[in-house]
Amino acid sequence: MAVMCSQRSRFGFSGIFHMYCRTSNAVNGVSTTSTTRSHWNKHARTYTVPATAPGGHKHEVRVRFAPSPTGIPPDEGVCSGGQYGPYVQSQRLHFYSAAATTLLESGHAYHCFCTNQRLELLKRDALRNGQTPRYDNRCRQLNSTQVQEKLSAGVPHVIRFRLSPNSEAFEDMVFGWTRHDVAEVEGDPVIIKADGFPTYHLASVVDDTHMRVTHVLRGSEWLISTCKHLQLYRALGETPPTYAHLPLLLNRDGNKLSKRQGDIYIQHFKQQGALPEALIDLITHCGSGFNSNRLGRRLDDLISEFNVSKITTHSALLDLDKLPEFNRIHLQRRIEDEGLCCHLVNELKDHLTHTYGSLLRDQCVLEPSYIQRVLHMRKGHITSLKDLLTPMYSYLWLRPSVSQQQLEEMSSEVQHILAHTIQVIQGCGNQYTAEFLTAELKLIVKKLKKTKYSSVMKILRLALSAGTRCERDHDISGEAGSMLSPGEYSTTLTHSLFALQTYDTVVFCTQ
Repeated sequence: MAVMCSQRSRFGFSGIFHMYCRTSNAVNGVSTTSTTRSHWNKHARTYTVPATAPGGHKHEVRVRFAPSPTGIPPDEGVCSGGQYGPYVQSQRLHFYSAAATTLLESGHAYHCFCTNQRLELLKRDALRNGQTPRYDNRCRQLNSTQVQEKLSAGVPHVIRFRLSPNSEAFEDMVFGWTRHDVAEVEGDPVIIKADGFPTYHLASVVDDTHMRVTHVLRGSEWLISTCKHLQLYRALGETPPTYAHLPLLLNRDGNKLSKRQGDIYIQHFKQQGALPEALIDLITHCGSGFNSNRLGRRLDDLISEFNVSKITTHSALLDLDKLPEFNRIHLQRRIEDEGLCCHLVNELKDHLTHTYGSLLRDQCVLEPSYIQRVLHMRKGHITSLKDLLTPMYSYLWLRPSVSQQQLEEMSSEVQHILAHTIQVIQGCGNQYTAEFLTAELKLIVKKLKKTKYSSVMKILRLALSAGTRCERDHDISGEAGSMLSPGEYSTTLTHSLFALQTYDTVVFCTQ
């Protein structure tokens, strides 16, 4: 393998759009994206970040991964191209075939004609005897004449790699010096399947060789297989990369995350309104490998704070109950960013149209300026845009109705309260602030004979939102008063007052 001035690292993934089970996947903030091994090879991509290896040697880390909704920008792959393609596995079969031929010719691999039925019987016998199932290497004994006869007859076959009983030790960047005598506990592994496609063992070695990968970061469950891969590198006459096996990320109950759990797929979180940066922040916060462990880190922060010496060997627990808090922090940042907020406005508008449809009688609630005011008012409180689609906030988009009886049951002075509030709103001009409204409303209360301040707030809240309870018991000037313009606020209360005099229903109007 040619020696490169900069080092290239592969980052292993598993599971289609599945949250990858690693604590230190955040070697570059890429800890929430993954694909199955075959899918990973079909859509290999790289992401380049600076990193520091043990000893202070700086190098370029090139991380390969498949497309995902995590928002991590790749710099090499199917869409963007690159000098180490092709990036579709079916277009790389000639690489794997050539490697397999080399191994066959050198005696490091052999054709295996064992049927699935025979392999299943071997497995059953081993389990019956309390042993670990393994291939018995039967086809190792076939001579060249027997092999050619079976190949000429078209007998289905696979290609297996001949394991050596002498495994070499290697130094892992996380686990230190490690050695596993795989030949003593495993049968010879399949490297080319019957359909001509490679297994992970051969594909990873061949791809990493052709793509000039010098560092491989993958899950600790591959630690035992590494000695097997090192034998493949030696048999092909290639220099193996440096390995870093990362500890697992477990469920809160201590069980391993699995792609069979539908609720840990990236797509599931996306549908629930989780932001990519929030997922990355949560995963990396659970793991190790960073100089600090604070909330709210972005990808650039993770890159700059990554320290391979900080990676621990013990697994970490993923507490998904914390995701809303992480999402709240990152959603607030998006709202405060003018460019990103525009995207949120459009997204929320689509949600509103889809959720309420013909119920949206006032199209002005779909105006970008109105939606933006709502977002800025509720930033820091909502954990997802979908929070604004709950019944608690429906009054912001729909016309709630309130009966005359409901208002009058709260106070016999309701007409006086609404009329004076409208006067305050209409005459406030540029002083339309929460502080101003609160002070003026308290002055109105002083003129009342039977109604306390808390009851006045309940009346105004009912008139504006058709509800007597909001997210918290704050005054109306801090809720609708900040979300609605003076004209909208005044018009809403005017409708309420007019309803008391002529109609039996109070309607919400923002025009």
